[in-house]
Amino acid sequence: MEYFHKPIMVNQVLNYLNIKKDGVYVDATLGGGGHFQEILNRVGEKGLVIGIDKDFDAIENAKKKFGGNRNVILIHDNYKNLKKILKELNIDAIDGILYDLGVSSYQLDKEERGFSYQKDAPLDMRMDKSQTLTAKDVVNNLSKDELKRIIYEYGEERFAGRIANFIVERRKIKPIETTFELVEIIKDAIPAKARRKGPHPAKRTFQALRIFVNDELVGLEEAFEDAIFLLKDGGRMVVISFHSLEDRIVKRLFNQFKKENDLPYKLQVLTPKPVVPDEIELKENPRARSAKLRAAEKFAVLK
Repeated sequence: MEYFHKPIMVNQVLNYLNIKKDGVYVDATLGGGGHFQEILNRVGEKGLVIGIDKDFDAIENAKKKFGGNRNVILIHDNYKNLKKILKELNIDAIDGILYDLGVSSYQLDKEERGFSYQKDAPLDMRMDKSQTLTAKDVVNNLSKDELKRIIYEYGEERFAGRIANFIVERRKIKPIETTFELVEIIKDAIPAKARRKGPHPAKRTFQALRIFVNDELVGLEEAFEDAIFLLKDGGRMVVISFHSLEDRIVKRLFNQFKKENDLPYKLQVLTPKPVVPDEIELKENPRARSAKLRAAEKFAVLK
């Protein structure tokens, strides 16, 4: 299966990145390379585009697509290591950076990755398959209180306590090994009236487990701060998030750097309200429904 991910809000991303012909840009969440391709098309031969992804499949796919370009660098790593990555490349500053957070269409659609509540597969959910912790380990080994905390905090699931309790009771009989086994437990835990409204009953719990397994929120703010530091004067940062926890971090950080501080630079927030996909895009790509885009530009403060 080809590593494909339909890029979201491409025109908006390109508009806010304001790409320069000879600029240095980072796609911190390479995925299927959709945004990467569009950025590459615009930087010209003197520009440079760096793609980072912790999913080895994404990097291997990108090598096939973009390996022949001399102005492309592909890195199998976590974008939270951006400062180290750029130092090793002898790059001091960048013109722009894009984060398209969350899980890719490829990861959702490839059954054996275990991300989807709509496909029966081993409970995995690792973006980086070299790590050891899986969703199966989490649901079978963590305490009821810890499961409740994860599901409530990362999934914002109001039935987190019931779901955690049902998981613990079910695993006493046998280990929970597949996505559909977990889906059935979640459905049993959520009252029938609540199941009939809103999104799929397993959506929030699966989101919570994925975030926990991949450590998605830990160190996220520090990673963004590193990126802001590495932007040139006039450099831009664009972030697409898919749930409120990520979006709150981005909003808070942008507003923090917008205000007076002791640093020699500040941010101009380019999106007072988050940008969302239009109806045409949502019809073509329903998975974009929860996407929110925020962008900011760095500028030097004259002392």
